[in-house]
Amino acid sequence: MCAGRTRTRLRTVPDPMRYAAEPAFVLHTRAWRETSLLVEVLTHEHGRVGLIARGVHGPRKQQLRAALQPLQHIRFDGVQRGELAHLNSAEAIDEAPRLHGEVMLAGFYLNELMLRLAPRHDGVGMLYAIYGETRARFGLELSLAWTLRRFERDLFDALGVGFAWDSDGDGAAIDPAARYVLDPEHGPRRVLGDTGRAGRLDTATGRALLDLAADREPCAEDMPGLRRVIRALLLHHLGGRGLKSWELIASLPRKPDDGAAIAAQPGSEASVS
Repeated sequence: MCAGRTRTRLRTVPDPMRYAAEPAFVLHTRAWRETSLLVEVLTHEHGRVGLIARGVHGPRKQQLRAALQPLQHIRFDGVQRGELAHLNSAEAIDEAPRLHGEVMLAGFYLNELMLRLAPRHDGVGMLYAIYGETRARFGLELSLAWTLRRFERDLFDALGVGFAWDSDGDGAAIDPAARYVLDPEHGPRRVLGDTGRAGRLDTATGRALLDLAADREPCAEDMPGLRRVIRALLLHHLGGRGLKSWELIASLPRKPDDGAAIAAQPGSEASVS
């Protein structure tokens, strides 16, 4: 080699990631620039994926825009060279459930949890499955509170942070007559002594935990406490930063005929979230 000559190393450019007929659920869509959309989807093989959909306005793109609405089940083609993939095409696999009122809020809650907790570019097949199952239940006349508690239980398992609901952190069987809180590291922890009304509101009955373990809907009086301890556990895994859906639900006025469906005051009950 001649003196003074340096060898140039060629940088290898990785091949782009290609998606072909990739099934996904749409989690969120927002406008980007004048004619494009930023879309977040949940896939089976690749986890959460961000997409750029360019040039989606105009009458010819109406079908594409409809396919990119939240909760829609789609099949898409795209190419990923960076953090976001460029969407080439997308089509709806089925018709998204038509949600109204409280169920629509539940759909918002479901998607927000996935946006915050589902890993990007890391497929968790169980997440995709439980999302699809919960979405299907939204279209049925089932207890909304129970549908969400089942989803949350399965979400913890899918993320690898779940635990047994029929035994406490020390391995002792859950006492149906006792009250419990949920420790993020050790699971159910029995609350000793009389907690009073305030304490009862922030604890779950052992009976409710056993029902959850058996995939059996708890009685109505046990649901509020179960919701609260699960929310506290979710807040831990959310890094202490709550959800917009929680704020939205809390801001809604409570009507006399709403029953216990939507909470407007601290301490009132909501099946959503």
